[in-house]
Amino acid sequence: MTDRYDIAIVGAGMAGASLAAALAGEARVLLVEAEDVPGYHATGRSAAFWTESYGGPGVQPLTTASGPFLRENGFLGSRAALTIGRAGQEDQVRTFAERFASLGVQVELLHRPALLDHVPGLHEDWTLGALEPSCCDIDVGALHQHYLAALRSGGADLRCRMRLENASCDDKGWLLRFANGDEVRSDILVDAAGAWADEVAGIAGISRVGIAPLRRTIVQLRTAPEAPADLPLVLDVAEKFYFKPEAGRLWLSPHDETPSAACDVAADEIDVATAIDRLERVVDWRIEAVEHRWAGLRSFAPDRLPVYGFAPGNERFFWFAGQGGFGIQTAPAAAELAARLILGRDPGKVDPQPYSPGRFQSS
Repeated sequence: MTDRYDIAIVGAGMAGASLAAALAGEARVLLVEAEDVPGYHATGRSAAFWTESYGGPGVQPLTTASGPFLRENGFLGSRAALTIGRAGQEDQVRTFAERFASLGVQVELLHRPALLDHVPGLHEDWTLGALEPSCCDIDVGALHQHYLAALRSGGADLRCRMRLENASCDDKGWLLRFANGDEVRSDILVDAAGAWADEVAGIAGISRVGIAPLRRTIVQLRTAPEAPADLPLVLDVAEKFYFKPEAGRLWLSPHDETPSAACDVAADEIDVATAIDRLERVVDWRIEAVEHRWAGLRSFAPDRLPVYGFAPGNERFFWFAGQGGFGIQTAPAAAELAARLILGRDPGKVDPQPYSPGRFQSS
């Protein structure tokens, strides 16, 4: 007996779970995950925050539109973000501030004395910053669990340990075969497989769009003095680091983007050392211990915008991938947009055209 669904979604991280929750109750939905548990890879390793400038102007509409849902449902905690520049980088900081202020993001320029109020121990060559008071931490685990509960209550099915091996499409829809021997029929196949998105497309006979997995490293440090609880998320205008406090410790990234195969990725020692070296050039805090290190995969399309929409020439294969490091902060709006497109409805508040997979077609 082959089970039948209206929509099968591959990948149960934040992308797949949020979309399944948005579609549950509207169609018969199956969410499949290759691992033993949902959210094992990028979702489970995120140091996520919600800040409207992160990901650039092309991502900002999705982030801004997601804010009310995240805030009203208690998934955000106050943080603020501060993008800083050294002497000689002032024009870059001003351009950054002007760009996002023109999009309606609240941004305030801070000079050296005000920077020290926010980042004690900041070295003297850091002279200008752009403060975003609206930035918040995201409770990633709670948000993911919310979507998993919502999809189940809406009648969607979730199955783990279901690695897609074969997908063929005919006039009756998709026949999906999995490594455990299960077979499923579905009218529509959604690719929400993150770092594996192009691989899933290839299995389904769909032209790949060039989604590339990139490794991002995070280290947890014990410092002296201890990272202040009210420290903002501090980012480098040149994108060489960011750090934020977490339960009395400091979470630090060298903002690395190392090409990687889609795999269970781990932190590399050179990236950990690079992160520490860059931090020591920013503040005069003493690093007492590296307590934890990990890495995750961020998956980008060639233009670094997400890919949402039906594959050109195939109205049964839907892309929901390429969400880089901003898939969590944009999840509510992205899932709503994708659900509307799949169900043939008006896209709503966010214009889907910049994210269409058709943009990768040769003219």
